[in-house]
This record gives sequence, structure tokens and C-alpha cells, in this order.
Amino acid sequence: MLKKIVILFITILFTSCVTSPLGRKQLILMPADQVDTMGVEAFKTVKEKTPLETNSQVNHYVTCVANAIIQVSNSTVKSWEIAVFRDESANAFALPGGKIGVNTGLLKVAEDQNQLGTVIGHEVAHVLANHSNERVSQEYAVQQGLELIQAVTNVQTQMGQTVMGLLGVGAQFGILLPYSRVHESEADILGLNLMATAGFDPRASITLWQNMERAGGSEPPEFLSTHPSHNTRINDLENAMNNALSLFQQAQSAGRRPNCQ
Repeated sequence: MLKKIVILFITILFTSCVTSPLGRKQLILMPADQVDTMGVEAFKTVKEKTPLETNSQVNHYVTCVANAIIQVSNSTVKSWEIAVFRDESANAFALPGGKIGVNTGLLKVAEDQNQLGTVIGHEVAHVLANHSNERVSQEYAVQQGLELIQAVTNVQTQMGQTVMGLLGVGAQFGILLPYSRVHESEADILGLNLMATAGFDPRASITLWQNMERAGGSEPPEFLSTHPSHNTRINDLENAMNNALSLFQQAQSAGRRPNCQ
């Protein structure tokens, strides 16, 4: 019996180890469709509890930037849903299953389409790199998957709050459960390349993070507080900038020139 358990465990390990877009080994235990379902349910919960922005111009602007990112993401999701929430915190998120949420407060910090593209690119990168699945896999065994999906619909429970945090939307409910520094740094670089490939100027990423720091004063915004230090982030982005500028120039040559207003 013990031998069978050991063999099963080894099989799971070998079949569950995948590689992130940057070549990092990941342990992914949750089926992708289950994590997508969790993302869809989490997004539904956020929409039920957070007012939506009704200004058509604001919605058009955010959707324009998000769609430019999505079009070059090679995502397997056929149709993404984008929502703007009337919330003063400078925050945004993307969820498995093709869901993107942007708070109106972020638009006061991300001053143009290139800076907004930095944030949305970063959040979509979390999804493309399976960071939510990786975090859920690290926390729970596969057999608890159904319970996890059900927990998303009730954020009042401890497990519901934990799952929302693992998916990356805990901040919407005052639950701080940030991605790891490894995930954040990975999403920074992937997001930088993604926004550049979409035709947004990657140099705006430096300005965006400087704006974030200034906006927070002594207490940084939620979005910034869950990320690597300011200097670390800037240094990493600067080191990756030459490649991103090359992608940006290729995008411009290919006619990808977003004009989101």
C-alpha cells in the first residue's frame, strides 16, 4: 500500500511540474478548467459587491488598452471580460478565465495609455504565467478543488477569503494576501514585454512606478505595497528595457499603434 502511495506521489510530481514563460519550474496541481471556474466566480463576486463605473468614455478607454494587450497575449481564452470599478484605490487585477478589473483610482496614477498598459500587462502576465494556479496548488491538495470553487462564492468564510486572496483579488475586500516577490518580479518582466509587443511605450513603466510611489506618500497604494521594493523594481525594468524597446519598435513597424483616449 505504501509503495502504491509513493508511486502515485511521484507520478503527480512529474506530471504537475511545468515551466513558467521565463523558465522557472512550477508545481501546478489544479486542473486549468477548475482554476478558470474559480476566476469566473471570483469576478462575479467582485461585481456584486463593488459598484461599476458607468461613464462610457472611461470604460472605452480602459477596454481599448486592455484589448490591445489581450490581442498579443496568445491567450487561449476566446473572450475576455473587462470591468471598471468605482473604487478610489489605485489597483487592478486579472483572473483566470479571462477577467480583468481596473479601479477608477488607478486612472489618477496611471496618467496615459502607456502607463495603464504597464499595469494591465503586469496583471495579464500573472494569468499567463499560471500564478494563481501555482498559489492554490501550493496551499491545497487536489481533492479539495471542488470545495475551493464553492468557497469563492462566499467571501465571508475564512476559506472564501483565503481563496479570493490566492486568486489575486483579496485587496478588493480588505484581505491582503499578495503574490510572492518571485511572482511579482516575473509579472513585471512578462508584462513589460507584453505591453511593448502591443505597441505601448515600455519606458512609461518607469514613470508609472514612480507615480505609484509618490501617490502613496508614507503609505504606498495597495498595488505597490504587495510588490518588490521601488529600487528593485526600477532596476529590474531598466535591465529588461533594451529587449522591451526592441519589441516596441517591432510593434510600431507592424502597425500596432494604440490610440486609447
